[in-house]
Amino acid sequence: MSEELVYRRRWWILGVLCLSLVVITLDNTILNVALPTLVKDLHASNSQLQWIVDSYTLVFAGLLLTAGSLGDRFGRKGALQVGLAIFAIGSALSALATDPNHLIATRALMGIGGAFIMPATLSILTNVFPADERGRAIGIWAGVSGLGIALGPLLGGYLVEHFGWHEVFTVNIPIAALAIIAGGFLLPRSKDPSAPRLDILGAVLSIAGLTALVYSLIEAPTRGWGDSVILAGFAAAAVLLGIFAVHELHTPEPMLDVSFFKNPRFTAASLSITLVFFAMFGYSFLQTQYFQFVLGYSPAETGVRLLPLALTLMVVAPLSNLIVERVGTKVVVATGLALVSLSLLLQLNLTADSAYFPVMWRMMLLAVGMGLTMAPATDSIMGSLPLAKAGVGSAMNDTTRQVGGALGVAVIGSVLSSVYGSKVTDAFGAKMPHQALEAAQSGIGGALEVAKRAGALGEPIARLARSAFVDAMHGGALVAAGAALLGVIVAAVFLPAHAREADAALQAAEYEAEMTDAASHGDDVAPVPQA
Repeated sequence: MSEELVYRRRWWILGVLCLSLVVITLDNTILNVALPTLVKDLHASNSQLQWIVDSYTLVFAGLLLTAGSLGDRFGRKGALQVGLAIFAIGSALSALATDPNHLIATRALMGIGGAFIMPATLSILTNVFPADERGRAIGIWAGVSGLGIALGPLLGGYLVEHFGWHEVFTVNIPIAALAIIAGGFLLPRSKDPSAPRLDILGAVLSIAGLTALVYSLIEAPTRGWGDSVILAGFAAAAVLLGIFAVHELHTPEPMLDVSFFKNPRFTAASLSITLVFFAMFGYSFLQTQYFQFVLGYSPAETGVRLLPLALTLMVVAPLSNLIVERVGTKVVVATGLALVSLSLLLQLNLTADSAYFPVMWRMMLLAVGMGLTMAPATDSIMGSLPLAKAGVGSAMNDTTRQVGGALGVAVIGSVLSSVYGSKVTDAFGAKMPHQALEAAQSGIGGALEVAKRAGALGEPIARLARSAFVDAMHGGALVAAGAALLGVIVAAVFLPAHAREADAALQAAEYEAEMTDAASHGDDVAPVPQA
């Protein structure tokens, strides 16, 4: 495939990459609405429900750096198509699951596929688009990511209500198949031309360290932050990732060149991504429960009411690059994080009786902030690295998202549980039988079940539980707003307004070298002219 043909097809190629991305982001949220049905059909316990969701996240996050590195080494197109195939197979096996443990295992298989898909989409995009168009392409990529997240509950609610829980998995198969077929015709092959040796020890250390970290974050709200297993998990993650960093500094062909972190553009953008996803995932954790348990919307109705967030993100993220061209990355990212923080602080005015409109415009303000942050920060990460390392650079971007999101859910989930449990205890105390009190303390869903069985006392119990949840939601929103505000400081102080000349010159030189090499060998590794 010639460089001119790749360039002419670049927007079609972006379409294939966005289609591949949708299958992952859709899956992140579509399953949530099927969880009550899984309890009924598969007799899944609360612990099994948690691991049906988290087995995917754990494997996905643990493998990201290794999968991105393998894509650089052996080819990003192949990594994407293998990932899509594994994801489709895992989806088919999940739809055929007959017990919860079976579903946990097949979800883990889907996580393997997802770990190859996500970094490959961004690394191919980075190698296909010229520098002057890359920001706009990444903006569209980020907007599609938001669309998938918001469409998940809407589509999942419809499928569960009209067909069954199996269809939340089978819907992935035709999307993945279409992406594989279209990618076979449209995607160019690209990889690291130096073909470095596999860093097997680095891969093992990164997988073990990231898995220990994400596992501890997932389990901390349930077990408690002071639990010996959680403390051991965090200690193991710190030791393993520390050894990984030392190893990468001293091995001649590292999987992740730790010297990248000396570049303030790379490091500050990575921290900004981590903090905005901390706030976003924490907010989503609160918002979906607020819609369903407090305001009384069904899963499908919740999905519809989340659409303004997705549509706003889809509009703002692609346009953020135009603003960056005028005022620079620093101002745009700092402003975006400030708007995220402001929108979360405005959550403190919501009550158990709020109408939808006050909730909606706060969501849209949050989406504006996210759109101004995600795309420019991602472009900063990818623009500060050698193009040959686009796969592992993309994986680093995705890892910061996953760790930030997991940390947000863990910390804000703990705040929610602590404040809510304290409020319920103060409200009910000795007035309620011990077993009923435990159920009410476990979460607002448990309290509403108690209220259903309480006869005439049910309405006061439900009202107090909703009020306790809103108070707890305010506490969680304050923590999320604080994280976003920290991101404002990081961006304002450390994030450069524009790419360093050395980074731009290095990427241009790489393209020129690849063009010469491709012409002399007739390879299908086609670079694109840079601005």
